[in-house]
Amino acid sequence: LKADAEGTRDSRLLLCDLTARTLRTGLSLLGIEVVERIGSIKKSVEWFRNNNPVDLVFMDIQLADGLSFEIFEQCKLDSPVIFTTAFDEYAIKAFKVNSIDYLLKPIDFQDLSKALNKFTSMHYVHKTPVNQGKMEELLQLLTKQYKSRFVVKIGLHIRPIEVSEIQYFYSLEKATFLCTNENKSYALDFSLDQIEGLVDPQLFYRINRKFLVNIKAIKEVISYSGSRLKISFKYSDEDDAIVSREKVADFKNWLE
Repeated sequence: LKADAEGTRDSRLLLCDLTARTLRTGLSLLGIEVVERIGSIKKSVEWFRNNNPVDLVFMDIQLADGLSFEIFEQCKLDSPVIFTTAFDEYAIKAFKVNSIDYLLKPIDFQDLSKALNKFTSMHYVHKTPVNQGKMEELLQLLTKQYKSRFVVKIGLHIRPIEVSEIQYFYSLEKATFLCTNENKSYALDFSLDQIEGLVDPQLFYRINRKFLVNIKAIKEVISYSGSRLKISFKYSDEDDAIVSREKVADFKNWLE
């Protein structure tokens, strides 16, 4: 990785990111100086107003006090930006332009290296400014509202169940169910694939083909046979929530 990003070794970077541990580790491996890490819009604006421009900014879409796009409404930013986001790549493919790049969370070191190479070839020399029009388009797309509740049928009655009340979604015999914090299951008219696209990916993770789990319902994670992980829930004695082997690394990053 050091050889791939050689052109960035003398660059000064700023991180506007709440959960930048993996990113900082990757940059450290590449020998790149991180000037400062900031986790809020307010502190970011103060920093940009009172400091000279850095060579590159890594900026999370979601900061502690709102969406990072608000920073550009409050101050002028001359440095090129690489956004980090937990949103699926389909949502941002159309916005990959010379002045902006994206890293999808959990961040992969190879993707980080490629992004830095793009910065070196397209931004470092030309100092291309941020494309405000593209950012506005991206803001509209990334502020999509995730489903906050699901409606279930109980006999002749209909009941809304808030997402915060759901431990996990699961499939069983070609049907899909949700399980509440009261450990009660209700059938849904959605497939598990559909539900995965409707809920916030920062809260819910698809651990295997059968389960989509809520991070707030996880009690503990235990090592399991075959290099897999087993999830224990706070409100359920479900014994079959196993993180598939190929998802273990991604799941651990998601937990962070």
